[in-house]
Formats: sequence, C-alpha cells, structure tokens
Amino acid sequence: MRLKKYIPNALTMGNLLSGCIAVLFAVQDQMEYVAFFVALGIFFDFFDGFFARLFNVQSEVGLQLDSLADMVTSGVVPGIVMYQLLIGATDIPWGASLEAYHFNIAYIGFIITLASAYRLAKFNVDDRQTNSFIGLPTPANTLFIISIPLILMYGEYAFAKAVFTNPYALLAIAIGSSYMLNAEIHLFALKFKTWDFAKNKVRYFFLLASIMLLIFLHYLAIPLLIVLYVLLSVLFPDKNRDSIKKE
Repeated sequence: MRLKKYIPNALTMGNLLSGCIAVLFAVQDQMEYVAFFVALGIFFDFFDGFFARLFNVQSEVGLQLDSLADMVTSGVVPGIVMYQLLIGATDIPWGASLEAYHFNIAYIGFIITLASAYRLAKFNVDDRQTNSFIGLPTPANTLFIISIPLILMYGEYAFAKAVFTNPYALLAIAIGSSYMLNAEIHLFALKFKTWDFAKNKVRYFFLLASIMLLIFLHYLAIPLLIVLYVLLSVLFPDKNRDSIKKE
C-alpha cells in the first residue's frame, strides 16, 4: 500500500521530465521530438490523476506538483513553439527590418506561457472545475499549438500552410488561445458517467468526429478538433452541469 501512494507522483514527475526534454528540443527547433515528448507528458498527466483516484491517494502536494509539471509541458513548451513559429513567419506586413521584427514581435508568443500559468493557478483554487472545465485546458491548447509545425512539415494543404506561416494569423492564434485558456466558458468533460446515448450524444458525436477527421486530415485535424470542442460546448451546454457538480 505504501508503494501505491507514490505511483501518481512518479507519473507526474514523468510529465515534468517529458516537458523538460521537450523544452530542449523546442529551443533547437526540432518539432517532431517536441510533439513526441509533449504527447508523452500529457499521457503521464492523464494517468497520474487516474491512479490517484483509483488508489484514493489524492493530496494537496500532488495537486500542486501536477500544476508545476503542467506549467513546463503545457505552458513553457507551447510558448517556445509559438516563438519559433513567429521567427520563421513569412510575409512580414510592416516596414521593420527582419531583426527588429524578430526582437519586437516573436516574444509575443510567450503570452501563451503567461496565460497558461494564470490558468493553472486559477484551476487549483476553483472548485467549479471538478467535473468539467471553465476555459480551455492547457493540454488541449498545447496540442493545438504543437500541431502547427507538424502541419507545416507534413501537411498537404496549401491553405493551411499559408495561414500558419502568416504572422498576423500566428499572433491571432497566440492571443486568442491565451484568452480561451482563461475565458469564462464552460467546456464539457470527456468522461462518461453512463453509456446512455441521450445523455452523452455530444460526447459521442465529438469522438466520432475525432476519429473521422484524424483519419482523413491527419495533423490538420488537431486544431480543427479543438475548435469543434469549444463550439460544441458553447452550442450544446450541459444542462445538468450544476447538479453534477454538487454530487
């Protein structure tokens, strides 16, 4: 039993280690490895909470440690990735020199890191987010951001590449995603309390759409699914959200 209580925190440390390695690769602009280690970190992040609940060993230390690990994997890393994307952006729309543009503008990518820190701090003290989310979770936002360089490297859609190499679009994504992290928008959780179709039709539709989009669009499906997730949450709010939170 003593060993069980250390498993969740060990997984959280795996998340933190994955995030640290992803930071190194992000600085070196090796985005395939960034995506791999971020995905590994998010995997650890999911299962640390799962095992904490399973073994009934949840603790305040574990909660804080989880947020600190997420700050690296889902806070620092996407900020660096956006910085690198802005560095490589083409069609600079103003008259500043390339060097001045990089110095003045690319650092705006780190607004994602700042917004992620604020989001994680709020989450720890907000008892409204027990069974659903208010604002976009940091792992979801990170998946959105790290999918962009993968789309640029492996995507076959010219319009997507045109968008994701446009500095205006990248700045809009950085600022918009930072807003969504802390927006007072209720987003449904993907956890199934029952398998009843009527009560979970939005979740079933989202899962089906996820499978279909990933099959046909590959990496391009990731940002589209994040947008779809937000839209479905806004268009089909959980009517039983308040009663669920009181259980």
